[in-house]
Amino acid sequence: MTAVKRAIRDVYGDTLAQLGSENKNIIALDADVGSSSKSIVFGKAFPERYFNVGIAEANMVAMAAGFATTGKIPFANTFAAFMVLRAGDPVRSLIAYTNLNVKLAGTYAGLSDSYDGASHHSIADIAFMRSMPNMTVISISDPVEAELATRAAASYMGPVYLRLSRAEAPVIFDKKTYDYKIGKGVTLVDGSDLTIVATGYMLVKALEAAELLAKKGISARVVNIHTIKPIDRELLVECARQTGAIVTVEEHNVFGGLGSAVAEVLAMHQPVPIEIVGIEDTFAESGDYEKLLGKYGLQAANVVARAEKVVKRKK
Repeated sequence: MTAVKRAIRDVYGDTLAQLGSENKNIIALDADVGSSSKSIVFGKAFPERYFNVGIAEANMVAMAAGFATTGKIPFANTFAAFMVLRAGDPVRSLIAYTNLNVKLAGTYAGLSDSYDGASHHSIADIAFMRSMPNMTVISISDPVEAELATRAAASYMGPVYLRLSRAEAPVIFDKKTYDYKIGKGVTLVDGSDLTIVATGYMLVKALEAAELLAKKGISARVVNIHTIKPIDRELLVECARQTGAIVTVEEHNVFGGLGSAVAEVLAMHQPVPIEIVGIEDTFAESGDYEKLLGKYGLQAANVVARAEKVVKRKK
């Protein structure tokens, strides 16, 4: 992890525009938040392939479905909360049901739209999207992954939900060596006492927690599960078998997200003690992003506390 930071949404916007220059079938739609989602970068480069539909998220997704039936590769963009709450019907009935090649970019995920409060926070989108048949769900953790995941989504055949943070994030991965593959988790730190499974911006907190645990004599493995669905069952089972305990970390409600997905895998294949770090089934208030993460338990110190608890449960 380096000190270099870049907003994930900025990388996404630039990558989308680059993809547009490489493939004329790629189009972009936005629900009047292009300057926020950064789809506007694509729009300025390719105005004839950019459609701002206004504050009409459901119509945007329906239009994207129509474009997909003609061979286009549409990227539909809006805040993650609105992609689920306002466009949920066509996401389900038009895109998932008919398995169309549409990419849904949900920006400002988690609490990253911090000052706009509960109406704009997105803490249930993973639960919704992973419950949709045919939907691939990707949660992006750093600027390098933002580029690689967006490119992977563009070349993947079928519906994809990209979960994008508004926040500036430190660079974790080396673009030259990161072999990003949809559906394959990544082990960043090896360890023997427990495994910390993280996704999205919380990967940074997981890495910080592993360093703090090491000072306490606890060896923590850190795994990045960027693809929530299809989840890397093989890696999760291997980690559970080798370390005997799991802590999951996500910027999402503790119900229905990464923790639930991991628990489902372990319950069926390798039962071990598990602790789920996430938003404890509550709406969050407005405020500074990092302070909100701290207030709602999404910080390294809480991951450390849960890790110590789960290690004790092994005995």
